[in-house]
Amino acid sequence: MIDGLMERLGVPTTAYRQGSHAVFTPIDGSRIGAVALQGKAEVEDRISQAHEAFLSWRDVPAPRRGELVRQFAEILREHKADLGELVSVEAGKITQEGLGEVQEMIDICDFAVGLSRQLYGLTIASERPGHHMRETWHPLGVVGVISAFNFPVAVWAWNTALALVCGNAVVWKPSEKTPLTALACQALLDRTLARFGDAPQGLAQLLLGDREAGEAMVDDRRVALVSATGSTRMGREVGPRVAARFGRSLLELGGNNAMILAPSADLDLAVRGILFAAVGTAGQRCTTLRRLIVHRSIKDDVVARVKAAYGKVRIGDPRENNLVGPLIDQQSFQAMQDALVQARDEGGQVFGGERQLQAQYPNAYYVSPALVEMPSQSAVVRHETFAPILYVIAYDDFEQALRMNNEVPQGLSSCIFTTDIREAERFQSASGSDCGIANVNIGTSGAEIGGAFGGEKETGGGRESGSDAWRAYMRRQTNTVNYSRELPLAQGIVFD
Repeated sequence: MIDGLMERLGVPTTAYRQGSHAVFTPIDGSRIGAVALQGKAEVEDRISQAHEAFLSWRDVPAPRRGELVRQFAEILREHKADLGELVSVEAGKITQEGLGEVQEMIDICDFAVGLSRQLYGLTIASERPGHHMRETWHPLGVVGVISAFNFPVAVWAWNTALALVCGNAVVWKPSEKTPLTALACQALLDRTLARFGDAPQGLAQLLLGDREAGEAMVDDRRVALVSATGSTRMGREVGPRVAARFGRSLLELGGNNAMILAPSADLDLAVRGILFAAVGTAGQRCTTLRRLIVHRSIKDDVVARVKAAYGKVRIGDPRENNLVGPLIDQQSFQAMQDALVQARDEGGQVFGGERQLQAQYPNAYYVSPALVEMPSQSAVVRHETFAPILYVIAYDDFEQALRMNNEVPQGLSSCIFTTDIREAERFQSASGSDCGIANVNIGTSGAEIGGAFGGEKETGGGRESGSDAWRAYMRRQTNTVNYSRELPLAQGIVFD
């Protein structure tokens, strides 16, 4: 199975069979490969190659750089089915989510191609006669990308498509849990580079490594921007280390996302939104719905509806038309069980959360989604557990609901289901949700690439993907030109 996929995606057998780092599929826990991990010397070599490539790539016209990304999108279209299946096998995503992730790669490439002709600056009115001012944007340098297992290909594509059209080189360190999809993506990009013809060697590098390799990349002064996706704990280490050398970091960290469910809401619509947002990717999305803040008058009805919906969820092999696949590994399963124990200790009533299919898959970790009614937002509710746990808390008035939405350390995604326009508009106002994403009558997950993606507080403050997120990958320069024969100074200063 794996051999056929990897061959069609252009990955040689030696790249995923002859290493010392074993790779397992969460579907049944079996070993599907073994890759070689790189150390500090290899990190140094890859960054050196990327830096040299940047020095010439930055002078290539942006529309020509966009043509490389356009060709990559075409190759992705050709191999969407195989790459999507590989995502399912290695990350445990259901087929539709695996294919959707590859489509997200294609979408961001299309976005970046258009952007390659729109890297606009400004013309600025000068206060001095015979002068004009403008603002221009220039390539930044080497972009280091650190990605997580739950979106093993899309997040890399977000960064790489934008970085390349902006004139940068890329070095990518994927999660050690999902190196095969990284090898496949790199093989497809290498094929694109060969077809493109005139891109510098080393423009896009893959780095398979552990924590030591990641630290080496984070500390290297030639890496102008480190874009890191992962836990808040990881961000607390990466951010200060990059800042210490005056580099830039783009951090996409934890989420603890809430839905406010108002008494005026369309409950049929809301339950559908809850189901996808809470159990999609087995709760292993940074945008997963983790807190349901529901008006007390409808709480019992909503809980009954959600329990009924959970009871119909198909759990199993993600390639076999099921809705929920496995957790990534035993560590994730244990973290979920520990959280449920803590929730009970803090007064919660737990529904679901048990291990499933253990007899069939003794080395894999399937679980039923958990619904936990909590008396308040206690410590366990304020902490993000990367698993399908949905905490339900009642509220009495809208101001209380807003406070509860905001009273967690994380600030990624949020939503409200209501038909009250005042509530909807307040939720999206300056005094409403404090998250980077605030939706109305749609769940917390499933963001489109056209909007900038990211969050506030312990989510890190970074923005990737659409809108003007491209600016993170460039440096800004203000230019003043004197076309007169005088030398007037700003602010009317006379210096004779």
